[in-house]
Amino acid sequence: MQNQSQLSSQSTQGLTMAYNNEEPLHSQAVRVGVNWIFAVTFAGFHLGALAAFFYFRWSALAVFVVMWVLAQNVGIAMGFHRLLTHRGYSTPKWLEYCIATCGTLALQGGPIYWVAVHRMHHKYTDKVGDPHSPRDGKWWSHMGWILNGSLRNETIALKQYAPDLTRESYYVWLSKYHWIPLTAVGITLFAFGGWSWLLWGAVLPVTIGFHVTWMVNSVTHLWGIRRFSTSDDSRNNIWVALLTGGEGWHNNHHANPVSARHGLTWYEIDVNYYGIRLLERLGLASHIKTARLKRTVGEQVRPASRDAVGTSIGESSHSAT
Repeated sequence: MQNQSQLSSQSTQGLTMAYNNEEPLHSQAVRVGVNWIFAVTFAGFHLGALAAFFYFRWSALAVFVVMWVLAQNVGIAMGFHRLLTHRGYSTPKWLEYCIATCGTLALQGGPIYWVAVHRMHHKYTDKVGDPHSPRDGKWWSHMGWILNGSLRNETIALKQYAPDLTRESYYVWLSKYHWIPLTAVGITLFAFGGWSWLLWGAVLPVTIGFHVTWMVNSVTHLWGIRRFSTSDDSRNNIWVALLTGGEGWHNNHHANPVSARHGLTWYEIDVNYYGIRLLERLGLASHIKTARLKRTVGEQVRPASRDAVGTSIGESSHSAT
């Protein structure tokens, strides 16, 4: 991988120490009952999403597109994932906070929780300690780990996977009150556009976003193409990539975790990376780390590796095939 920049030594050292000193919290395959807060919220949003189709307006569709881009592309993919979790690029702190706030619009938890869970996933990918491996079941990897898993009770332990974020008061506050931005947006949408704007701008994108994000956890570890012989089950899945703006090039990502670029060829569309490059053009992003394929490297389908060795935030454990 060719790095256009390197992580600061302080940041890298802190994250590496946190990773090396941790043991798997538990096997997420152990069920602990139903997370009723999540279950009720999940059901309510799905009912609201169905109701949205009875309140269609073209203006509401435009609101949906704007909210989808802000929450899923900017907030989750460019923000929580490529910026905060892997530090694949840098932005001014004020913009980093704005992007992270956009991530809460997806209602997938605060930045500390989201980042910690994802770093844990990279450390223990497809072995004991992975929060959402399909090896524990397809349903489990998609949403069972949230609905029935015990990880939600590991708040203190999870913070050890995001020491960089827990040191910043804004992220501590945003993680505690991560529901406030979406609530404020929802009230505003209702005030200006009624039920149509509320359902299409807040409820529907969140509901679809749940499943699109979880497909990265489940589908891209089950079906697709393996360019790199990583020691996990990650795959490149074009359909998930199209739905997420590039997160579906998951085998590429697990081979090169800190790379801000997931689509490594011209035909691997990576809208989220294009957004990062746009920020760079505007002078708002720098130190972008990118992975590139050697010209001699070809692609071919390979069976999933069953070697249970995870990949940490800044390591690449693979060979090209």
